[in-house]
Amino acid sequence: MRVLLLLIALLPTFSSAQTMAFTFDDGLDPRVQPPAAEWNEEILTALRRAGLHAMYFPCGRIVDSPEGRALVARWSSAGHAIGNHTYSHRDLGSAAVSVEDFEADVLREQAVVDTLPTWRKRLRFPYLKEGETATKRDAMRAWMRANRYLPGPVSIDASDWYYNERFLKLPAGDVEKAAMFKRLYLAHLWDRASYYESLAKRVLGRSPQHVLLLHTNAVNAAFLPDVIEMFRSRGWKTVDAEQAFSDPLYSKLPQTVPAGESIVWALAKESGVQALRYPGEDSVYEKPILDAAGL
Repeated sequence: MRVLLLLIALLPTFSSAQTMAFTFDDGLDPRVQPPAAEWNEEILTALRRAGLHAMYFPCGRIVDSPEGRALVARWSSAGHAIGNHTYSHRDLGSAAVSVEDFEADVLREQAVVDTLPTWRKRLRFPYLKEGETATKRDAMRAWMRANRYLPGPVSIDASDWYYNERFLKLPAGDVEKAAMFKRLYLAHLWDRASYYESLAKRVLGRSPQHVLLLHTNAVNAAFLPDVIEMFRSRGWKTVDAEQAFSDPLYSKLPQTVPAGESIVWALAKESGVQALRYPGEDSVYEKPILDAAGL
């Protein structure tokens, strides 16, 4: 009996608690954003204090200056993995963008960041768009395999980019409005995480190690500590991004057309789930909420 109890104790334990990793897209440009270095450090400080390593997908045209590259290097020196978000941030879901031009743009971005010690060959598609036709989708997937690129999907998509646009328009020094904005921003991220978690359970039959898409911007510089604390206080476990990407979910290749969106959304679409809003996340869903709040 004692041997049996010991064996049970040594077995891996599985928790139903939700798990999340943080990833960040695009980058900051000191040439046009005077607070860029400050925002960069605030995000890095929040991650360091939380004991987390994220994955950062900078866009070349944004960070391709000595000052911009220095900010990306700060992420790498702090141990965060660096991926590829293309140089020009073109939409592969547009008929105006060819696969050949998109591939060249991926390589151009690679040349900007591939000397960093934490560089990884993992590609995140701009706008999460992976081709408006099956031919483009499959051609890009074949190129990635040939060039040993892994995909960088997300399971939880959100509209932090739109909240950032509105956040930057708040009156300076208005503490009451800033506090209200923070409450709405946290509520938005909680709503989207809860939605994609429920969708994942419906499609996968389990809770995956989620990957959340955020951006390097002012709203996350201001509120990332609150975001992390909110999820942790509500029972979510936070893990490093490279651990989350080891989940089998992120090796799946949905056959949807147009291709892209959250990988959970795409798998739901592929399996016939109805009433999925498209695009999955956009300003049209969030604008009425912030308008009603006078923000």
